[in-house]
Amino acid sequence: METTSAATAFAALSHESRLAIFRGLVAAGPEGMAAGEIAAAQGLAASTLSHHLAALEHAGLVTATRRQRHIFYAIRIDRVRDLISFLIDDCCQGAPELCGIVRAPGCAPATETEHA
Repeated sequence: METTSAATAFAALSHESRLAIFRGLVAAGPEGMAAGEIAAAQGLAASTLSHHLAALEHAGLVTATRRQRHIFYAIRIDRVRDLISFLIDDCCQGAPELCGIVRAPGCAPATETEHA
């Protein structure tokens, strides 16, 4: 992930409501949530929610899918993995396990020491 893309993602997540929406979508899993469900869970008006979802979508962190009359939002796990990898790739000189950071399976390519 390039620094510019990472900065855009962090900017989108730097708002309290967007962070809460994002965390709710992470908990919802790959099926995501309908916009109305997100609004109810977060206590947000539809127009406010739309603004926040647009920022998250612009940052590449969520995707929208129309199902009948509803729009469902879900996290883009590939982008989340890229963002996490961006944060920890250089940790402890490329060995994040030395810093107590454990990579989730599939988050980043395994290093030589992880194969041993």
